[in-house]
Amino acid sequence: MFPAERFPQVLVGLGTVWDDAAVYRLSDELALIATLDFFTPIVDDPYQYGAIAATNALSDIYAMGGQFALALNISCLSECLPPEIIAEILRGGADKVAEAGGVLVGGHSVDDKEPKYGLVALGFVHPDRVLTKAGAQPGDTLVLTKPLGVGIVTTAFKADQTKPGHIEAATASMLKLNRAAVELLQQGTTHACTDVTGFALLGHACEMAEQSGVQLRIHAGQIPFVPGAEEYADMWLFPAGTARNQDGFRDRVHFGPGVTEETQHLLYTPETSGGLLAAIPPDRVDELKAAFAQANEPLWIIGEVVSGAGIAVSV
Repeated sequence: MFPAERFPQVLVGLGTVWDDAAVYRLSDELALIATLDFFTPIVDDPYQYGAIAATNALSDIYAMGGQFALALNISCLSECLPPEIIAEILRGGADKVAEAGGVLVGGHSVDDKEPKYGLVALGFVHPDRVLTKAGAQPGDTLVLTKPLGVGIVTTAFKADQTKPGHIEAATASMLKLNRAAVELLQQGTTHACTDVTGFALLGHACEMAEQSGVQLRIHAGQIPFVPGAEEYADMWLFPAGTARNQDGFRDRVHFGPGVTEETQHLLYTPETSGGLLAAIPPDRVDELKAAFAQANEPLWIIGEVVSGAGIAVSV
């Protein structure tokens, strides 16, 4: 930790607010966003694994309201892996970086028995346009830009329990950049934003509520899920991370009558490369829905912000 008054150029970081990435003011017109992320394989195909890991790492740039510019590889890959598999992982990441409009300039690798891959990612944003978790206001509308459920679908896939088409749909969701979504959000006022990843919807919502000093009311019936997610929830195929998130956040979450135990667990289930959760002024809802529809981008209204604390989930 460091005293923020000694480092006024650090807009977001240790000693300021706990958020998705660090933000450093370069000038009155430009701020640097810095983040990193890497993880073990969640799909069998090495190219898709590399691309998903890269997409997930870039998501924090978008969650802060910025645009991606530059990346470095982080790879922990065994020397025993066939060279063609390593090449495919790195190619997947490089292709996703290119799709995002940035450049891959190098990286670092170490020998490791269990493969791990991801990126250090840098982006830019105007200092006055930084999005954080701390700006949600009572009266705001909560919107989500990707369906939930990839965590339980990939877990079911590892257990050889998925039906045809389900892992493909989950993979497509994980491969989708949040670039277009944040560009649309940044066309007008957005009070708060975060991406939905390892802490699940409820964990990241708890962070937004706490940082903003408000309560988030979430309507479970309005939440979208990828194909198969609710079916695998009925089969109780939740990953271990679901219980960890539940243990970490349950004291700040209240479930209303009718919210099933399966749905509760789904909302605690970790996501990979999930969408953006944003709080927007209510008078912007219709305009934003129209903009997303015109751009052929999905958008769901899943709740609202009120005075209070924590999370309230209703049917």
